[in-house]
Amino acid sequence: MNITKPLMLTALACLALTQVKAQDLYKPRDIQKAFDKGTRQADGKPGKNYWQNHGTYNITITALPPDRNIKGTETITYVNNSPDTLKRLNMKLILNIHKPGVARFGDTSPDYLTSGVQFDQFLVDGEAVKVNGEGASTNMRVDLTKPLLPHAQIKLDIDWHFQISLQSGREGMIDPTTYYLAYFYPRVSVYDDYNGWDRLPFLDGQEFYNDFNDYTLTVNAPKNYIVWATGTLQNPTEVLQPEYAKRLEKSMTSDSTIHIATVADLAKKKITVQKDQNSWVWKANDISDMAVGISDHYVWDGASAIVDDATHRRASMQAAFQDSAADFHHAVQAGRHSLSWLSHNWPGVPYPFPKMTAFQGFADMEYPMMVNDSHTDDIQFAAFVQDHEIAHTYFPFYMGINESRYAFMDEGWATTFERLIGADEVGQEKADALYKDFRINGWIHDASTAEDLPVITPSSELRAGYGNNSYGKPSLSYFALKDMLGDELFKKALHGYMDRWHGKHPIPWDYFNSMNDVSGRNLNWFFNNWFFTNYYIDLSLQKISKASNGYLADIKNVGGFAIPFDVKIIYTDGTIETKHQTPAIWEQDQKQISLSLKTTKTIKTVILDGGIFMDATEKDNTLDVK
Repeated sequence: MNITKPLMLTALACLALTQVKAQDLYKPRDIQKAFDKGTRQADGKPGKNYWQNHGTYNITITALPPDRNIKGTETITYVNNSPDTLKRLNMKLILNIHKPGVARFGDTSPDYLTSGVQFDQFLVDGEAVKVNGEGASTNMRVDLTKPLLPHAQIKLDIDWHFQISLQSGREGMIDPTTYYLAYFYPRVSVYDDYNGWDRLPFLDGQEFYNDFNDYTLTVNAPKNYIVWATGTLQNPTEVLQPEYAKRLEKSMTSDSTIHIATVADLAKKKITVQKDQNSWVWKANDISDMAVGISDHYVWDGASAIVDDATHRRASMQAAFQDSAADFHHAVQAGRHSLSWLSHNWPGVPYPFPKMTAFQGFADMEYPMMVNDSHTDDIQFAAFVQDHEIAHTYFPFYMGINESRYAFMDEGWATTFERLIGADEVGQEKADALYKDFRINGWIHDASTAEDLPVITPSSELRAGYGNNSYGKPSLSYFALKDMLGDELFKKALHGYMDRWHGKHPIPWDYFNSMNDVSGRNLNWFFNNWFFTNYYIDLSLQKISKASNGYLADIKNVGGFAIPFDVKIIYTDGTIETKHQTPAIWEQDQKQISLSLKTTKTIKTVILDGGIFMDATEKDNTLDVK
């Protein structure tokens, strides 16, 4: 099969993108105000007036399994970098999702329900404040007796407790002596330049939107319990017996898996220092959240991978799991491959954190430096899931995406990277088959109205259609743009966007504008097509007619999306030729094109093949020449 470069387009379609008149993208009025205020710029860079707030969190929690009661104390130093005087704070109490009567996406069981977050003390700059943590909400308003002025800071001292839920999802009790703690501490929600306080309810389905904060976390746990957490363990020799501290240290520079704690080791009950309670201290700076795993019977593996060739920096890959879970015995080496591949290929940015831990739970959910993944007997699928969750490191943890409003800005990228790394792991054919079956097939064959809502629709407003708008459709847009720009320019533009916005809070328009600016192309026609329309994928091969230099193929874009596709030409002599079309072919007319099929041979049949861009009506993609 002969694969050639794109066919010659019509004269209009051959115009360079830089010659096309700019097409403005719709901006909601609140987003436009941010540009007017100079916090964001039309060239995709943070504006001269850009700001974001910051917190320093010193947290101590005590977890004593099988006791379900978790106690915590924290000091938050919160800095108001905004130009606004804040008369109140908004706190996120995400664990209130377990309270009876709180708003959720769906039903739950009695084992999921708890009394939520309970406050024992809440001080603002040393003064006791009456707070209402009893309501059925994951947000809590705190009125300030003294307003927080621009560039001033405030200190919060909070004591609280909660009961871990028997039913584990993203967090909760994995088994009677294994806990996964996420969203476990009260936090100041994001106050940003376009929305003000983030007060979206959690609903047990929303994801991350947090400031980049500095954390010191102390976890008090009984002896013989191992603790894993976001960040770097500060005191391994104070909580681990010497042999296990040495194994942990060795794993930090080892390509081979080091069995830090085995089943036999656990049975001896001598892994940790033998005090009644050990205090495990973790630190992580400039990061958006912390998560914790605790168990007295999970085995512990570790190794590391070089993630930055320039500095030879290594990142630790660890795993904590039940010894009976065969898939997790592969987690460290699969994770090493993920860290290295993502660092060196796509996105091609060195893994930005010192560590990653795969913890066996039930959620298939990402957290900074940790993934809470479920067990499966399918080793390949386990690697696929872990790849996806580790890929989230970049979006939203390196880039401070507002996932709760614009999930496509992170889930779409993780879905894209999962296919790219999958091709390396299992081959392109298998990776594409899984991508189509798992991400695209359900959408393209579902004609319901909700599935074709514009991708730009805020995720918080979606129920039906959330998955396709967050995962499959945006991922296809990224692949389509990669196809049109070519790998080199696409990666240059992607890196430009990431360089500008890592550690900050980009919104879709920052992505659009950065890609335009760094690529040197006006891509607004493309972004409007993929993000602001109700389009889907459906090409129709209408007619094949003779022309002076071969044939003309009339193609109608019924669905509307500007997709790449192959034209497969079968000649009467039995030979086959495949010619690729990039999305640029749709720039001048997104509804109808005529392709020139230059040839001196006689064509028998023409077939349109979108590959991963699955067509809603395949029967009209093939036409015999009469």
